[in-house]
Amino acid sequence: MKRCLLLLLGCCWLAVGHAQVPSDYRNMKVEELSDDQIVKIIAEADKRGLSDAQLMQSLGQQGLSGSEQQKLRSRMAAVRGNALAGQRATDLVTPTEETGRRVEDEVQLVESVEEEVEAGVRNASRIFGSGTFRNRNMSFAPNLRLPTPQNYIIGTDDQLLIDLTGDNEANYRLRVSPEGTIRIDYVGIVSVAGLTIEDAREKVKNQMESVYPQLRSGGTRLSLTLGDIRSIKVTLTGYVTRPGTYTLPSLANVFHALYAAGGPSNKGTYRAIQLIRNNRVIETIDTYDFITKGIQSNNVRLEDQDVIHIPVVQMHVSFDGFVKTQGVFEPIVGETLQDLLGYAGGFATEAYTARIKVLKLTDKERTMTDIYPADYGRYLPKNGDQFIVEQILDRYDNRVEISGAIFRPGQYALTEGLTLRQLIDKADGLKEDAYIERAYINRLNPDNTQQLITVNLAKLLDGNVSEDEILQREDRVIISSIFDLRDEYTVRVSGQVRRPGQFPFVENMTLGNLIHMAGGLSEAANIERVDIARRIRRNTNERDTVLSELLQVRFDNPEQALQSDFELQPYDLVSVHTATGYQRQKQVRIEGEIQLPGVYTLLTKDETISDLIRRAGGVTEYAYLPGASLQRKASDAKVGLDHGVLSAQARNELAELERDQAAVRSLALENTRRDSAATSLFFSNYVGIKLDRALAGSRKHDIPLEDEDVIIVPKRLRTVLVRGQVLNPNRIVYEKGKPLGYYIKQAGGFTAKAHKRKTFVQHANGAVEGTSLNYPQVLPGSEIIVPAKPEREKLSVQAWISMGSVVTSLAAVVVSLLR
Repeated sequence: MKRCLLLLLGCCWLAVGHAQVPSDYRNMKVEELSDDQIVKIIAEADKRGLSDAQLMQSLGQQGLSGSEQQKLRSRMAAVRGNALAGQRATDLVTPTEETGRRVEDEVQLVESVEEEVEAGVRNASRIFGSGTFRNRNMSFAPNLRLPTPQNYIIGTDDQLLIDLTGDNEANYRLRVSPEGTIRIDYVGIVSVAGLTIEDAREKVKNQMESVYPQLRSGGTRLSLTLGDIRSIKVTLTGYVTRPGTYTLPSLANVFHALYAAGGPSNKGTYRAIQLIRNNRVIETIDTYDFITKGIQSNNVRLEDQDVIHIPVVQMHVSFDGFVKTQGVFEPIVGETLQDLLGYAGGFATEAYTARIKVLKLTDKERTMTDIYPADYGRYLPKNGDQFIVEQILDRYDNRVEISGAIFRPGQYALTEGLTLRQLIDKADGLKEDAYIERAYINRLNPDNTQQLITVNLAKLLDGNVSEDEILQREDRVIISSIFDLRDEYTVRVSGQVRRPGQFPFVENMTLGNLIHMAGGLSEAANIERVDIARRIRRNTNERDTVLSELLQVRFDNPEQALQSDFELQPYDLVSVHTATGYQRQKQVRIEGEIQLPGVYTLLTKDETISDLIRRAGGVTEYAYLPGASLQRKASDAKVGLDHGVLSAQARNELAELERDQAAVRSLALENTRRDSAATSLFFSNYVGIKLDRALAGSRKHDIPLEDEDVIIVPKRLRTVLVRGQVLNPNRIVYEKGKPLGYYIKQAGGFTAKAHKRKTFVQHANGAVEGTSLNYPQVLPGSEIIVPAKPEREKLSVQAWISMGSVVTSLAAVVVSLLR
């Protein structure tokens, strides 16, 4: 940090070598100076060994006004603050050794002051009023635009503005000399130092009457005001945060000086600050009036060479707990605990106001005392007292609660003699579903245990006084609902209704009501048979296997079902089946090299691939029939290929096809794990077909179509894709009659991880052929897939030890048998 600051200030000085500091300080305006010029002024002062106060005095003697001196102080402090904040300068040159040493000295000085201030803030953070004079967001700068106070005492370096109006017009801007005089043209020297503005006006007027006789008659009027004010020096001593001598505007008061010095330190008094003038205490300032009320009593204007002395604090007490302002306070003689409570802002909202605990110091040890409200105005605090205000208890002394089947459940005030019947009336009575046979009162015993009191509400409502319990503090009355004491009854409808699901059961609920709540019957509903499965409500023995009772209802039309008066019971399960022979239209899509591609609706249940091709106008001359494929939903594929209706040979072929597809799926998952960007090699909805044989009349390959089937007839293909565990996976031009090994070689051959015996071919139609004794035939558009060998787990040391033990045991058995 220091090095950055050294570079910053040093290089700024070098960079502003040509920055000119105004030579005419009399007319200089600080706000018009650049930061470079401010840095130059700081550098010149350091070079001459001048402090800020000495610098201001020197500039004042050269004509810089007091107001401009104050502005210059602020600008210098801002420039130093920016440097300490770590601002970086770009393209800096290395400062000279002498410049760096001067900057480092100033950095150390500023750092020491900052550390002292921070330490004071930490130590005095709890002291009441400490934030007032150490708050950087609060400014005590004097207002230099106020009208000239008539009791202002004129001194050296003040600028007086004398204006003549009326018969004579003239104006003078005169600065008071070190001898306390001003020189007026044609009048001479007039001594004004030590006079108030009003006295100086009368004296100047008397002196000027010889030159301007109209002043006597009133034809000419004289006005004397203050222009630029002078600077004064004020010294702060005692227990001050930053003691020393400060240069302030002559309009500054005691609070301005206290703010400049950071206020009293953590051991300084806030109640008896002394203003000393000419070795005599002329005023004692109590800052609590300003801190608590904003009243600046005894805040007098300062004069040159005044001394502000802050004595050591005589008494400190602390307020903690539930008061609005916690902290350390400074009572003075005669102030009571009530006064201190006012300084602390009074009690907080949740404060326990019945007493305040005070921890007191004796000659030997500590002691504790309780102070009650009647003594707040009589108790005189002593040094070291610690007052503690506790929180009120989180409990009520007159609360009862009622909940459950009541119109207005909640908490109520416990009045004297309040009974259960009266509380129910306060809560607007019981609900219709209230269980009146029994209610409970949960009562808190004196030892904080609980007891449960049972009340018969039916008797209470009939006027039985013995059931009317007198309530006590924290009693909780619980009234149950009849619905809380039983399961929630429901019924369920499934099948061919528009909104199947579970519905709440109500009394006298009919089947027509349930169908209406479910949105009515769908078009496919079988109205000739609606099943209702009813829960059996009898005790069954172990041999009774009946789970539920089945009831059947028949309707002539859907409207009759909506009007059914068949009465339901809780937990009935209603099933609306699909009508016999109901079928919805099924559509398939055919794409590729077809004369009329598009979407077609199946006309019969057993319409086959060849039937659809003929309806679509047949294939084009570019069609590659061996590469045609059928895409089918997995669920539909299982329904369409029922193993039970196939021949033994067809079932074997289907089983072999499913095994090949499973191998492809396994490889696809493995490739996806190795490369998340890889595309899947298998689509589970592809069914391997042989369109050329189907069109040639083979009933075995001309399979029936299912809903949403997609037939794709591609163009003639010219390449073969080789992927998996080969050195160069790519597409290779198809060569008629070439075996699988040829394409493997064209792809660079197998890798070390290749599982050669598991290599398989997926043809363009989706059919998969694995390797057995010979490699399968490769056709145009085929994909050759070489899977990886499965990774073998290495045997652990434990496994080797176990194997060794087994081998040793076997050897021992063999040896014993041979003997």
